[in-house]
Amino acid sequence: MADAELRTAHLFTIWLNVGEMNDLGATPYGNRRIATVTGGRFDGKELRGTVLPSPGGDWLLLRKDGVLMLDVRITLRTDDDALVYMSYRGMRHGPQWVLDRLNKGEKVDPSEYYFRTTPLFETSSEKYSFLNRIVCVATGRREATGPIYDVFQVL
Repeated sequence: MADAELRTAHLFTIWLNVGEMNDLGATPYGNRRIATVTGGRFDGKELRGTVLPSPGGDWLLLRKDGVLMLDVRITLRTDDDALVYMSYRGMRHGPQWVLDRLNKGEKVDPSEYYFRTTPLFETSSEKYSFLNRIVCVATGRREATGPIYDVFQVL
């Protein structure tokens, strides 16, 4: 069998604003926090628009091994007024000294830590119906206002 290379195409970049963070503390599964996504924007070749404020959130779980698990659900409104439900799971981890700098809101080079997600989409828009049938991966970086992701469609 020949080696198959994974090919992708940039779908969009998304900037999320994160507001209130509720810290549930240590649960049986790890340290649980729930963050409110208060808005944002996305921009790509085929679609662009804004991230609607709540309901939208990030259910975070810091595992005992230091891996931060993400479970995010948000609604996108395209610039031509279509609604798209976006959900993704992912993980962020790295050396503790790098994560400490991130948690303080410092700017950290994304190459110093691992931050990946797997977005899925759902829409009733005919124009954007292709989103219902694609698999995506995203690379993330964390800034003081919230995460930024470059979302790629797997071809």
